[in-house]
Amino acid sequence: MAMQAFLNFLSLEKNYSGHTVNAYQKDLEAFLGFCKENFGTSQIESIEYPLIRSWIVSLVDSGISNRSINRKIASLKAFYKFLQRIGEISVNPLSKHKALKTSKKIEVPFSEQEMESVQLELSIEPGFEGARDGLLVELLYTTGIRRAELINLDMGAVDLESRNIKVLGKRNKERILPLLPSTIALFRTYFEERDNLVDILDERHVFLTKSGNKLYETLVYRVINRYFSKVSSKVKKSPHILRHTFATHLLNKGADLNSVKELLGHSSLASTQVYTHNSIAELKKVHASAHPRSKD
Repeated sequence: MAMQAFLNFLSLEKNYSGHTVNAYQKDLEAFLGFCKENFGTSQIESIEYPLIRSWIVSLVDSGISNRSINRKIASLKAFYKFLQRIGEISVNPLSKHKALKTSKKIEVPFSEQEMESVQLELSIEPGFEGARDGLLVELLYTTGIRRAELINLDMGAVDLESRNIKVLGKRNKERILPLLPSTIALFRTYFEERDNLVDILDERHVFLTKSGNKLYETLVYRVINRYFSKVSSKVKKSPHILRHTFATHLLNKGADLNSVKELLGHSSLASTQVYTHNSIAELKKVHASAHPRSKD
């Protein structure tokens, strides 16, 4: 079946994560269900744009956000592009489709003061979980590592002598991230606590639960929310906001955009530029206070 061949292509050739492949599959299955229910067809390979437009209209009517609809259509467009590639179709029915307009999403990073306050909160937490949570927050903030990269970090990828970690990012792209002295100290403390666990059921991964299993996504979110809720009134508190904070603080201090791009593991500068709005705001403040004309 063409859909399964497409999913295999994403997994085996494009090296997409299981989570991403599942998202594509759900989008395609939702469209297939719509086609069966409303038009009595399951041959999505031969469907033309007017039917796809009907699906888009139904999604809009159901209250789904334009951003979510665009993601679903992007999955469908990638599927038809794959069918073109293997010679199943000659024309992509979505080739001239224009994405729905969306409002620009601005994520607010944590301030330096909020980061210092959280660091203080974490420094007084005793035992294994305190050491783990302290390192978790520190690593997200001082390296810009992604949530999935943190969860999947291997013990063999940590080199405290060379002061770096080796991270396997999207598309299996490897990069080396430098560690600050404060981060190295937290690594040492955590490893001592980790070695004292009664059972280590997962020897491979750095971050574990207190029962010795690999850390999971929900727990990472829980840790971030627990500590940042104490010091910040921001609505969104997530691992990605810490990555955003890392990039913004570097840019505010004058870091080169290309260097930040490499640290984040972005394939293009366009991905990194979404973090520059805060540094521009900082530059405006400096400009207003330092330029001679600002006194007029």
